[in-house]
Amino acid sequence: MSLQKIEDYLFYLEDKGFHLKEDARGFISFGKHYTGASDEMVNGAIEWTLKVQKEFDGSFFMLLLESLIVQNIKTRKQIHSFLKKKGMIE
Repeated sequence: MSLQKIEDYLFYLEDKGFHLKEDARGFISFGKHYTGASDEMVNGAIEWTLKVQKEFDGSFFMLLLESLIVQNIKTRKQIHSFLKKKGMIE
């Protein structure tokens, strides 16, 4: 994962056509502060929430972010492996 601030990542997503509503941004901010996750981990959780759910699902995002923290997952490759092992992706 590139070292990118959350706000920069959200602008990147907007440029790609993913416009997150204010409540989604609230979940993201809450999730970061609640878990103490790095911007890199939050961005990974946002990315995979969108890939798996096809939209931003705040509950899924929070569960994923908490799971990543508990499992001490730090890279995109580890996130992919974790989701594959859980049967969420192929």
